[in-house]
Amino acid sequence: MENGPLTGVKVLDLSLLLPGPLCSQHLADMGAEVIKVENPRLGDMTRYLTTKVSKGDFAEAGAFLQLNRNKKSITVNIKREGGRDVIMRLLKDADILLEGFRPDTLNELGIGYEQLKEKFPRLIYCAISGYGATGHYKEHAGHDANYIARSGLLALNGVKGGPPVVPGFQVADIAGGTLTALAAILAALYAREKTGKGQFIDVSMQDGATPFLSLLLGDYIATGKEPERGNDMLSGMLPNYKIYETKDGKYVMLAALEEKFFQTFLRQIEREDILKNMSRDEAGFTAATAELEKIFKSKTYAEWAPLFENPDSCFSGLSSLGEVLQDKHLRDRGTVLEIDHPKLGKVPVIGSPFHFSETPVSYRLAPPEMGQHTEDVLKSAGFSAAEIEQLKKDKCV
Repeated sequence: MENGPLTGVKVLDLSLLLPGPLCSQHLADMGAEVIKVENPRLGDMTRYLTTKVSKGDFAEAGAFLQLNRNKKSITVNIKREGGRDVIMRLLKDADILLEGFRPDTLNELGIGYEQLKEKFPRLIYCAISGYGATGHYKEHAGHDANYIARSGLLALNGVKGGPPVVPGFQVADIAGGTLTALAAILAALYAREKTGKGQFIDVSMQDGATPFLSLLLGDYIATGKEPERGNDMLSGMLPNYKIYETKDGKYVMLAALEEKFFQTFLRQIEREDILKNMSRDEAGFTAATAELEKIFKSKTYAEWAPLFENPDSCFSGLSSLGEVLQDKHLRDRGTVLEIDHPKLGKVPVIGSPFHFSETPVSYRLAPPEMGQHTEDVLKSAGFSAAEIEQLKKDKCV
């Protein structure tokens, strides 16, 4: 029997795409029973928006496979009264409702927190949205790039003298949405143990992304100067905290921020004179950077690779996605692994980052096909065969 830290917790997940589904997957890995609610006609859009993995006559989107293990999928049309009745009956023994619609969407359908809190006083209702349930931008549509733009992050991302660069990964979605919601849900579960009451959690992805400015804000309030893109301590100004190109056009990262680590690295390449002669100003940093650029371009990536193993030089290669999947350290820790899919066989996935000594995470269910568990879940909730058949006829499930 599985004994994860959230064993016995039930989650009804109405969210789509990335932030909510990744959050509920973390909850599921920790042992929660997660029921994924999908629209009968469209399902979760990640089933269609990304490249499919196929075997024989079966195919599923790769992104969906990464975000939906350990879940049961049911189809419910929440725009129909019968579908909303299904949600209400499933909430009778649910601990958490997770959704990612624009604010007030479910209130307008009669199944928002305001309508549910009296009927289900222990329910923890978590709503993830771009800008939150209050404020000027409340009704604005948006995506990750909008949230980091308005959070001040996007203007700072890029090289000195160049334009802002949109990251190739989702910052606000995951840090501002997934992980903020996860932390809040776990805190709310703990609070309910003391008070017996659930509550509404309002997660704004813009809010959750803004703390990335914390270190920069510290300098700003001290100096009054706006940070310059690509030219602060941690974004390119320092020669010992910088990406360098190798002879064969690949890249390495020197992140020896503390002087002792920089000395260790320079000792390995027999160039301790660089630090000894470097003045601690822009001219000194520029001169040291130019010298290091020449040094790094004198050898190939493979020639630099042995130095990655020194534990005290803070020197590493830039791994490709394929290299990440084969990384021995990550595989040993279970950060990358393969799960068994009944139709696709072994599927590489990113594992749970949570490591518990007494209540470990587990991988119990493969990502579900759309509506795979509808009848089983409805029967468990007390729906009769006749009721289920009527729901199908009415296009509610």
